[in-house]
Amino acid sequence: MKKVILSLLCVLALTSGASAKKYVTYEKYGAVGNGVANDFPAMKAAHEAANERGLPVRAKKGAKYYIAPESGTITVQTDVDFGDAEIIIDDRNCPKGKYPVFVVSSTLKPVKLKGVTPPKKDQPNLGVTLERRSLVVIVDDNHKVYIRKGGNANNGTGLKEVLVVEKDGSIDPKTAVMWDYDNLTSAIAYPIDDQTLTIRGGRFKTIANNKAERNYYHRGIQVKRSNVKVEGLRHTVEGEGDEGAPYSGILTLSTCCEVEVSDCIFTGHRIYQKMGALGKPVSRGSYDYGMNTVANVTLRKCRQFDDIDDAKHWGIMGTNFCKNLTMEDCSVSRFDAHMGVENVTLRRCTFGHMGVRMVGRGTIRLEDCELRYNTVIALRTDYGSSWDGDIIVRNCVLRPVKKGLKELTILNGNNSGTHDFGYECRLPRRIDVDGLLIDDSVLDPKAQINVYASFGRDVSKPDLLPYNTDAVVTLKNVTVKSGRPIGLSSNPGLFPNVKIVRE
Repeated sequence: MKKVILSLLCVLALTSGASAKKYVTYEKYGAVGNGVANDFPAMKAAHEAANERGLPVRAKKGAKYYIAPESGTITVQTDVDFGDAEIIIDDRNCPKGKYPVFVVSSTLKPVKLKGVTPPKKDQPNLGVTLERRSLVVIVDDNHKVYIRKGGNANNGTGLKEVLVVEKDGSIDPKTAVMWDYDNLTSAIAYPIDDQTLTIRGGRFKTIANNKAERNYYHRGIQVKRSNVKVEGLRHTVEGEGDEGAPYSGILTLSTCCEVEVSDCIFTGHRIYQKMGALGKPVSRGSYDYGMNTVANVTLRKCRQFDDIDDAKHWGIMGTNFCKNLTMEDCSVSRFDAHMGVENVTLRRCTFGHMGVRMVGRGTIRLEDCELRYNTVIALRTDYGSSWDGDIIVRNCVLRPVKKGLKELTILNGNNSGTHDFGYECRLPRRIDVDGLLIDDSVLDPKAQINVYASFGRDVSKPDLLPYNTDAVVTLKNVTVKSGRPIGLSSNPGLFPNVKIVRE
C-alpha cells in the first residue's frame, strides 16, 4: 500500500512539475534562429498556439530571429520571455511599414457605451455602470481642438480623452475629465485585465528603411492591452542613410492603461526632412517609443543607447491624449507630450538636447532632474503653449549644452495671439520652485535669465486672442552659477498679474 501511495505521489509531482514548465517555443513551429532564415511565419504560428492554450512563449537562448520585410502582425495574448535572443527586424524595401510586428492585445472585447450624457470638466462620475473596471475613451468629433500651427499645421482633431472608470461609473481623479463636452460622437469602454501580462527581454535590432516616405513605420511592439509590464527590452538601429521614413517607435502604447516599462534601452533615429503644410521643409519627428490615448503609465530606469545630446537624432518619445505619465531614473533626449497630457511626474531623470515639452493641464512635477536644454519646461508652441494647472520643481539642475545661448528661462513657449487652437490658452496658475541650480557656463556674456520667455506676443497689438498669464511664482533655493540675476521676462508687459515670491 505504501509503495502504491509513493508511486502516486511521484506521478503527481512529475505531472505537476511538467505542467509548471509548459511553454511554447518558436523552434517547435519551425524557427531556425540563425539570423538569416525568415522566422516570421514560425513565430506567428507559435503565438497563435500559445494564445489558444493560454501558455507563455519563450525564445531560445542565443537565437537570432530574422523578420523579413513583410506586412504581417503577430498577436500576443500571453507572457513572452525573449531572454537574450536577438530579433532582427529588416525594414529594407519593406512594402507596408504601417503594420506592427507584435500587437499585445486583450481577450476582453471593447464595449460601445450608449446614452452617455456628455460630461463636464472634473465631473466625478461618468453616470454609467460597467461590467468591469475599464479605460473609457470619449470623443466629440464635431469639436475640433489641437489645431496645429507652424510647419506641420493642420485642421485639428476631434475632442478626445481617456478616463479610468470603475464599475460604478466613478472616475479615477488622476484621469479627471479635462474638457466640457456638449456632445459625444462615441464612448467606448476597454475592459482592464485583472492579470498582468509581461514582455521580458529581447535584443531588438532594426535595419532601417531607406525610403523618403511621409508615412510612419510602426514595425515594433504595439501594446493595446491594459495591465502590462515590459522589462529589459533593448533596441538598436543600423543602416540609416541620407533618406528614410520616420518611425513611431519599437514600443508604442495605444488605448491602454496601467503599463510599466522598466530597464529598457531605446535608440534615437536620424532626423530627415519633408515638405510641410506651409510649403517649406520641416523635420519629421521620429521616435523609439510612443503613447497614444493611454493613462497611468510609468517608465523606470530606461535610457537611450545613443548620445542624448546629439542633435542629429530626433527626440526619443512622443505622446498624444495621455494622462498621468511618470518617468523615474531615466536618461533620454526628451520628454514630449503633443496633443495634451494631464499630470506628469519626472523624478531623478536626465533630459538631453530637446528637453521637457508639453501642453495640457494638471500638475507637472520635476524632482531631482537634470535638464540639458535652454529652459526647465517648454510649453509646445504649435499647440498654443498652454498649461492649465501647476508646475512644481524640486532640487533640479538646468545645465544647457548648446553654446552661445542668449537666454535661459524656467518656462518657455510662444503664443502670438493670432491663431485659434480650438481652446482658450493660458499659462500655469502656480510655479513653485524649491531647489534649482542654473549652470549658465555656456551662455553668451550678455545673456539673460528669466522666469518667463517673451512668448512672442506683442501686447501693444489689439484684438489678440486671450492668453491668461496670472500666476504666483515662488523661487526658493534658486542659485545661478555665475551670480546673474533672475528677471521676470524680456516681455514684462505680458505678465502684469504675476506675483513673484523670492525666499
